[in-house]
Amino acid sequence: MSRVRFLSLLFFETPTPRAIVVGSGLAGLSAATRLVSHNVPVRLLERSGKPGGNSMKASSGINGSPTKYQPLSDDAFYSDTIKSAGHAISTMTAHREKLISTLTNSSASAIEWLVESKGIDLSKVAQLGGHTYPRTHRGAGPVPPGASIVTALLNSLKKFNIFQLRTAVTVTKILQKDSRVVGVEYRCENGEHGELHGPVIFASGGFAGDAEGMLSHYRPDLAGFPSTNEARPGTQPLLAEVGAQLLDMNLVQVHPTGFVDPGSVESPVKFLAAEVLRGEGGLLLVDGKRFVNELETREDVTNAITVHPRASEAPVQWNVQIVLDEGVFEAAKSHVDFYLWKGLMKKTTLSELGPTALKSVKEFAKAASGKDLDVFHRTSFANWTLFEPSSNSVVYVGTVTPVVHFTMGGVLINEKSEVLQGDGESIEGIWAAGEVTGGVHGGNRLGGSSLLECVVFGRIAGEEAAKYFREITK
Repeated sequence: MSRVRFLSLLFFETPTPRAIVVGSGLAGLSAATRLVSHNVPVRLLERSGKPGGNSMKASSGINGSPTKYQPLSDDAFYSDTIKSAGHAISTMTAHREKLISTLTNSSASAIEWLVESKGIDLSKVAQLGGHTYPRTHRGAGPVPPGASIVTALLNSLKKFNIFQLRTAVTVTKILQKDSRVVGVEYRCENGEHGELHGPVIFASGGFAGDAEGMLSHYRPDLAGFPSTNEARPGTQPLLAEVGAQLLDMNLVQVHPTGFVDPGSVESPVKFLAAEVLRGEGGLLLVDGKRFVNELETREDVTNAITVHPRASEAPVQWNVQIVLDEGVFEAAKSHVDFYLWKGLMKKTTLSELGPTALKSVKEFAKAASGKDLDVFHRTSFANWTLFEPSSNSVVYVGTVTPVVHFTMGGVLINEKSEVLQGDGESIEGIWAAGEVTGGVHGGNRLGGSSLLECVVFGRIAGEEAAKYFREITK
């Protein structure tokens, strides 16, 4: 019997063959969108009670270059990503370079697809930390880019009767037959359990919120750090059980700025202070003094914070102020208005911050106006407009601290989003995209590249799974 004939019989063991997508964040939605475009039935499984995952929270934007909003031919995107990856690039160099090349070279088409095909506004462009040029896109309106993209894709998918979304469903096992992935075993919160058969795309996210499990195993030094993620176990072990190679599992990104809520200082879960606040011109102070170029990579800014004494041990956190002027506020108004409403930032004057902070802001303003070179070598001040600060100058201030945010490690994939074994061979019948994977970012992820990674590799996974589905169901 031919392999194709064998697989056709195998997948028709269930009445209706379909592709299975695990995880309803942007990677899973991008994959499902490509699958239904090829008339492939999709069952999307989400373990939480509502779809969207952490992609819904993404607020700084999605990287892309060149685009209609950022026409610069930007070869630096690749080199910025390589540099950001750090020492990790010295191992499996050729493989990582292929993944990074796929990510950056596909960024323009990813933005075009979202804007032209899905009608999403991504007209504002900012420069985030570690980027040589502005290339991080977001909309001009009040809805954060993650939420606007996820909502648009969900709404478009709901128009297809071959698409089904199930929430509160946990995948408990990946099914194999003769070394091929043939489906999943699942359990629902209501007690229902069973199996689904078909090719599988895993887009189930990382383990940054798994403080008592995978995070404590791979990074015990981060015990006690707050996180921006909900406490859910990671799913990489499920893929490892079917032979997937794990890579970079100890590479966990600590984002330098998570808000310390004045009304809940000791909460272990923090709301992210979007990197766009610094990208649009904000500055950081410890004890009233600047201490870093705010546009360095997340890793570098975090390291500059953590050399200072801690403000508390439970959770482990620091007392850092983020300061915006009226120009930065206007540029990031949709974000700041939300933070003001949540009580995470306040509108005040420099007099309240004290004489040391006033001196620091005056020095920053001179550099921003071009009168002095910045002592921390910052060259982009974006929308900062307060060039002659006084004690009565209006500013917007919040307290922030480093937070566990993103896991760079996961299952190894290739440029086709195929899940790879330890010998480098792909596992038939399964693909992966998004934060569940490893190898794309190395030691540090550039801001704006998580949403991009989800779109690029999610779309690739959907295309490849659609080809496979057509083959096995001839």
